[in-house]
Amino acid sequence: MLQTESLSKIYSGGGVDTVALDNVSIKIYEGEFIAIMGPSGSGKSTLLNLIGALDSPTSGKIQVDGIEITTLNSAGLALLRNKKIGFIFQSFNLISRFSALSNVELPLSILGVSTNERKKRAYEMLKMVGLEDKWKNNPNQLSGGEQQRVAIARALSVNPPIILGDEPTGNLDTKNSI
Repeated sequence: MLQTESLSKIYSGGGVDTVALDNVSIKIYEGEFIAIMGPSGSGKSTLLNLIGALDSPTSGKIQVDGIEITTLNSAGLALLRNKKIGFIFQSFNLISRFSALSNVELPLSILGVSTNERKKRAYEMLKMVGLEDKWKNNPNQLSGGEQQRVAIARALSVNPPIILGDEPTGNLDTKNSI
């Protein structure tokens, strides 16, 4: 389960405070699929960054699988992100000098999965998103939709209990949309 309690985020700069989130409380249970919708600037990406332990809230609590993440140090947050959360970023965040296969392998490598197993699993993920023939290609050799599918494969590669997507299908055509 993922839960937030009274979650707030205020950005300060230039003498101005900007409230990105104000007192947000949610519960998301295992197996649930939810979409957070709203206009640009309404805090959707901020909420995902907080839930994904990429940013810290100004106030409030966040629990992932019963772990209070606002109390974790940076090493604990990194481990949590790698084991429990798959990210599909709006800008993909693929490593340009890595092949599609190597980009998908990266989280597995960080977890210490053996070379043979991670290559096998990464290839299976690329096959699942229809890119098995592009495994050698670097991101600059892929279309925007193909890059997005590599990002999806990478997010799924460690089989995380939580997948966070910031416009995860925005660059996919109708055939490849999830």
